[in-house]
Amino acid sequence: MQLRHSFTPPDNARLAHLCGPLDEHLRTIEAAFNCTLTRRGEQFRIEGARGVPPIVVELLEALYAQAARPLSPEMVQLAVTSSLATHKHKGKHADEASTLPDEEHEGPTLHTRRADLHGRTPNQVQYLRHILNHDLSFGIGPAGTGKTFLAVACAVDALERSSVQRIILTRPAVEAGERLGFLPGDLTQKVDPYLRPLYDALYDLMGFDRVTKAFEKGLIEIAPLAFMRGRTLNHAFIILDEAQNTTPEQMKMFLTRIGFGSRAVVTGDVSQIDLPRGAKSGLIEAERILKKVNGVAFTRFTSGDVVRHPLVARIVEAYDRAQAFEDKAATQAQRTPTTPSARTTPSAP
Repeated sequence: MQLRHSFTPPDNARLAHLCGPLDEHLRTIEAAFNCTLTRRGEQFRIEGARGVPPIVVELLEALYAQAARPLSPEMVQLAVTSSLATHKHKGKHADEASTLPDEEHEGPTLHTRRADLHGRTPNQVQYLRHILNHDLSFGIGPAGTGKTFLAVACAVDALERSSVQRIILTRPAVEAGERLGFLPGDLTQKVDPYLRPLYDALYDLMGFDRVTKAFEKGLIEIAPLAFMRGRTLNHAFIILDEAQNTTPEQMKMFLTRIGFGSRAVVTGDVSQIDLPRGAKSGLIEAERILKKVNGVAFTRFTSGDVVRHPLVARIVEAYDRAQAFEDKAATQAQRTPTTPSARTTPSAP
């Protein structure tokens, strides 16, 4: 299928920003949609599989609208990921998607230092709605899908609007297959390495100075999971990160800390469990036990929601295929009947 598109009146500066240095942005779009993009001035020609050129034209128009300034590779990749995920979702739910207004697809916009922060994929939009509309939300999926970042963004948004009085961050202190031994410093310094992803998100969404002042005023608190027992957390936004590394007992203890006016978000990736072999994951148990409990919401992310480097999505898919192959082989091995060994009949004397 072939489609031609022209940007009129032509704006050479926007066209240069849209294409990127040496047409880098166009090559990114070609690789993502498996299509061919050629350009002469303001004229674009898109060749690809049936249905692909209209999607690419829509993406080019969206990027062109943002191209008053140079577009970074990250901005282009996020737009590509959002476009792919949205149209994939529309294909599965064509009737529903056609009746929804545009703001329903984009989802809520959060009030943080990044004014353009919103869900990039349908699952991310659903995740944000679940967080805003439920007292307890779970985000489960592979790395790079925005589980932690969006949870922190919702926490910052709630703090900015005075919906909560403080943000509490916690995470199980489990190393990824290593034993680091004794860590010097006070309690906060000991758990800082484990909570670094949460710090990074806070710095990005609030700025270093505001985060530092918020810690000094007690608006943001680091609460090691092991020391949460006995507490009642009222009027707080609580985030439990890396929840796949909790035990069922730790998960139950955490979930029963939620007090009045509080909201909790639990994030984790069940494909990266660092617990000792044979130990049950509290996140898997919680999903099984709480999936029908009123007031609890679950969001499942896939490789299509990965908003990091495009290679990350392909890595996740490769591991998923390998795991599915191993599971299928194990299932077939269990179903294959074992041939009983032949019995020798003793000869008569």
